[in-house]
Parts: sequence; C-alpha cells; structure tokens
Amino acid sequence: MEEQEYILKNADSFEPKDIFECGQCFRWNIQDDGSYTGVIKNGIINVKKDGKNIIFTGKCDKDLKEIVTYYFDLNRNYEKIKEQLSNIDKYLKTSIEYGSGIRILNQDLWETIISFIISANNNIPRIKGIIERLSKKYGNEIEWNGVKYYTFPNANQLKDVSIQDFRNLGLGFRDIRLYETTQMILKRKVDLDLLRENPNTLEVRDELLKLSGVGPKVADCILLFSDLKRFDVFPIDVWVRRVMNDLYIKKEDETKVSKKEIEKLAEEKFGNLRGIAQQYLFYWRREN
Repeated sequence: MEEQEYILKNADSFEPKDIFECGQCFRWNIQDDGSYTGVIKNGIINVKKDGKNIIFTGKCDKDLKEIVTYYFDLNRNYEKIKEQLSNIDKYLKTSIEYGSGIRILNQDLWETIISFIISANNNIPRIKGIIERLSKKYGNEIEWNGVKYYTFPNANQLKDVSIQDFRNLGLGFRDIRLYETTQMILKRKVDLDLLRENPNTLEVRDELLKLSGVGPKVADCILLFSDLKRFDVFPIDVWVRRVMNDLYIKKEDETKVSKKEIEKLAEEKFGNLRGIAQQYLFYWRREN
C-alpha cells in the first residue's frame, strides 16, 4: 500500500472536530497539530483542515479520493440540508450554527454494529479502548509513519473467539453479546447484504433488533451512522431526551417523557431528515 494524498478544495460543511466528536465514531483520534487520524476498513487516513481546504493523507488499499468521497458522504449537499432544517425553528437553527461542520459518515455496517453494542451504558474513552484492544488482538496490523495501527476485525476473524476471550478485553456484560452477534452474522441469521439492499427502514430495524445486545437506541444508531445511511430514524439517549423535553415537550420531570412521544414529535417536526436534526441537537446540547 502506497501513501496517497487528496485535497478537497473550498469544502463546505466539513469541520473535523464536529464530525469526529459528535458521538458517531470511535476510531478517530486528534493529533498534536489538530488533525485527526483514523482507521477505515483496510487503511489509515489523516484529515487536516487548512483554511477552506481539507487535506486527506493515508495508506489505503484503494484510491484515497474514492474512499473519502464515500466515507464522508461528500456527494451529499449538506448546505441544502442545513438550510431546510434551519427554517424549522430557532432552536434547530442555533444547533446547526454550532455544529455546522457535521457530516454523517458511511461507516462499515459490521464495525458499526459491534461498536454500538460495545457503546451500551459506556463512555467514549472506554468504548475507544475496548475497540482498540479488540482490533489489536484480532485485526490486521498496518504501519504508517512509524506508528502501528490495527484494522477492525471482520466476523471471520472473530469466529473462534470465546466469551472469556471477549471478557479479557474488558467488555464486561457485553462479552456474551459480542459472541452471540458474531455467531448470528456468521450463520447469516441476520444477513448484512440483505439489510443494505432493503429500502424499508422499519424492516431493517426489526432485523437488527434480532442481534444480541441491539436494543432500539443501538439499532437506530446503526441505521444512522453505518453505510445503511437512514436519516428517518431518531436515536434517543439521555441528552436527546433532555434537549427534546427542554425545547419542545417541557415536562417538569424529563424521565417521564416517553420515547414514543419524542419519536412522534421528531417525525412531525423534522420529517425524513430527523436523523441529521438529532445530531445537530445532540452535539449542541452535549457540548454546551
């Protein structure tokens, strides 16, 4: 694999911090110069903002421009999306101004499933640590600029990993969930290729819910943040419940706000762009 470079000139709606720190991904780390380095499939990529340009450098098994165009969803007009959502109300407008550089990534479906099972009742540094240990033990090593990186292991690379092996990586109660989900995917009890081909979000969601460790919130995160790319979902966690209650529902006790109530409101207000609206609101509220 050769080192490659690609420069995206006059980039709109692309702020590395907004993209990598908004909770959608776990394999990107900030560097001393403010750039971010991450592992994508079989490659390592560094992303640096220089004025209006985005400089991508990396060691990849395919054309770097193709990889980043797909992964960062560069063919989608986020300026148009932001304009549409900003007209809904002042709250959304403010949150979009705050996180104006967010783009929703096209992450590998398998990696996203496992990553978000690991994320359940967990914090980001710990999630990142577990994923790093999993990749180091079972993924492939790639050396770049004197640093060793590890690809996320595919299902085949995890086929002989026992529940105890997962536990040894610090997974806690999630060990059996990773084991069971890996076996289900290997036996095609849930077929990832069929999920990608199915345009019906509710049917795909029902299939994802069959996987061990995948509840409604994790299923919605997988739908939104993976290469399934469904914007018609609205993942609900503590922050999202809080922001939706504070801005729109206004119950004295936010824990009394049901998910159904939030989902209905999100669909009515934000329509088929509710997944992106969720990210702007979530990031704005969590960071402030």
